[in-house]
Amino acid sequence: MTTQTGTPDAVTTVYKVSGMSCGHCEGSVSAEISELPGVSSVKAVASSGEVTVVSASALDLEAVRAAVDEAGFELVGEA
Repeated sequence: MTTQTGTPDAVTTVYKVSGMSCGHCEGSVSAEISELPGVSSVKAVASSGEVTVVSASALDLEAVRAAVDEAGFELVGEA
């Protein structure tokens, strides 16, 4: 799901990630996605498997997939 936010030109996208089970998992995924250009905020929630990303523009799905993979998890797709 991708939506515009109250911030001009900001895009919020929710991704589904499998394999997260704790706060450390959330931190790992958040840290890797935060490194992507244009990302201003990342919130990962292990219990739901959702990662909410706020960025300057829509992110390349393969770049997000690579970041999640680097953290040791699997990107299922957009929620």
